[in-house]
This record gives sequence, structure tokens and C-alpha cells, in this order.
Amino acid sequence: MAKWGEGDPRWIVEERPDATNVNNWHWTEKNACVWSQEKLKDLFTNMKIGGDEVLCTITEVEKCEGEAMANNRKGKLIFFYEWNIVLKWKYDGKSDKKIEGKINIPNLSEENDITEVDIQITLKDSTNEGEVIKHFLHTKGKDVIREKLNKYVSALREEFAVGMILPKKDNVKENISNFTTEFNAKMQMNSTVASSNNKERVLGAKILTTTIKQQQKFQCRAQEFYNVFTTIEMVQAFTKGPVKLEPKKAGTFELFGGNIHGEFVEVTPTKIVQRWRCKQWPDGHFSEVTIGISEKSDHTEVNLTQVGVPCSEEDATKENWERYYWDAIKRTFGFGYFM
Repeated sequence: MAKWGEGDPRWIVEERPDATNVNNWHWTEKNACVWSQEKLKDLFTNMKIGGDEVLCTITEVEKCEGEAMANNRKGKLIFFYEWNIVLKWKYDGKSDKKIEGKINIPNLSEENDITEVDIQITLKDSTNEGEVIKHFLHTKGKDVIREKLNKYVSALREEFAVGMILPKKDNVKENISNFTTEFNAKMQMNSTVASSNNKERVLGAKILTTTIKQQQKFQCRAQEFYNVFTTIEMVQAFTKGPVKLEPKKAGTFELFGGNIHGEFVEVTPTKIVQRWRCKQWPDGHFSEVTIGISEKSDHTEVNLTQVGVPCSEEDATKENWERYYWDAIKRTFGFGYFM
């Protein structure tokens, strides 16, 4: 997966106030995973839960697994987050025995209201005194925990709304100074540098290439996965934007605002072959992508082979296949993750 701050702008239409993204039409995205993990740890570590002569402390965020994204589509902000959180707690009152346990929050996501988020309280060792503390956390501690979860969601929206709604064309002069200081301005600068370097390599130099191979498993039928790559409505769904798609031999395709484009060489329910390139690659250079689709007894196995990837683009291309294709398909259509 792409690391924090390293999402490749060449696969997403860039946010630019020069009419390229007129009226915020295109899908733009910010990764909020690392920020969210740090924020949740900050909110819960050493948090006190008290009342009814009971005092407990959250000693550690033992687990914080999931993801969070902030997206802008047609000027509308959309936030996706899904977290599985495990907290450790201990009783701070007087007791002959050490009383401690865990708080499990398995489904913090935008699909559920904070009041509906499941919060499970467990004891390390069950004793009469411990059950009393557990009951307190179950009846009154949950409200305190939900307040903290609500603070996280509010902070996520506030932090990542900045720079996501772009100025319209007639307001560019007033807003461009603010825009250029934001996260995506940095991404745009990196993309421009990459483009410049690519052009330099083309002049009188042979492009060094490599081959990428990836295997993925999806909880769906082979025909369903084939449809994801060959049905325009389904491609638009997981790429989050307009596409051009002609799923036939010599038919063309354009995804992610034209940043990924090429043509189909072969299209069958078990194999899709494409001449495929990223817009920022050296002029005229294409790779060949072969996607093998094989239905197993309980899942569909997909094998990707991409020949002719510029060596300098290998890591970014691998990460972007995972992020903008495989993970996006699983998340959009519910095709599931295999551990």
C-alpha cells in the first residue's frame, strides 16, 4: 500500500486551479491512515473514566487496524473510515487484586452512527469486584468512549477538509495562495518533477524496464470479476470517476482522468491483455498487462503480469495497482479480503 503522503498523483486527477479540474468535477483523495492512528492513540492513551466512586484508566491502545480516506467528488466531501480498535484498561481504586481488561471497538466506520458503534468490555480475570467495574464501564464508560470517538471523527473532517474543496475558475486569484500550500500542491510538484525526469530519459537513452507480478484473491465468481474490468458502470464505481472503455480487441480505455490509458489486445472471461501506460511515462512507451482470471472452489484467483514497466516506476506502479485497483475493487463491491 502507498505510505502516508506517497499516494501517486499520476493515478488520480490532480487538484489544480488552472481549469484542468473545472468546478471540482474529478475525484481527489487524501490518505488519513497514519494521522488517524496517531489521533486515536492520543485520544485514548491515559484517558480516565470515572464516576460512582470508580476510576479506571486506558493504559494502552493495543490495536488500531483499518484505514481512513478523505475524498472530494464534484465539490462534495466524502469521508471513508473503518477501524478495529482494542484498548487496555485497569482499575485505579483500592483493591486486593489487580483488576484489568480490554475494550474492543470492532466496527468504527462511517456506515454507523457513533451511538450505534459496538463497544465490548472484557475482564482479564473474572472476580466479583471485577464484574462490578466491568458493569460500570459497560453502563457509563461507553458514553465517555463514544465522546472520544466522536472527537476523532470531527477532527478527521476538520483536518482533511482543508484544501479538498478547490476554488472555481472565477475565484482562482483569491484562493491560489492558500491552495498551493496544501497537501495536493506538494503532490502536483512531485508529479511535475517526475514528468520532467521522464522526458530527459527519453532523449538519446534506452528505457530500462522490469516486470511486475502480483496475485490477488477475491470472494466472487470469475465472471463477476471479469465484469468489473469490462463494464463501464463498474469501472466508474471503483475508480470513482468518468472513464472511457471499449472492452474488445483494439478497443481503447482511459481511467483516472486519462492518467492511465491504452488499448485492449485480448478480452476473454479468463484473460484480459492490455497495452497500458501511465500518462507521465516517457512519450510513446507502453507496457503489456496480462490479467489471468481463475475461479477456484471458494474464491477467484487473479494473476497480474505487467511487462515493460520503467524501472524508476516499479515501486509506485506496484503500490498503485494494490491501492487503486485491488483494494478499491474489494472495498467497492464487497469482494472481501483474505488473511
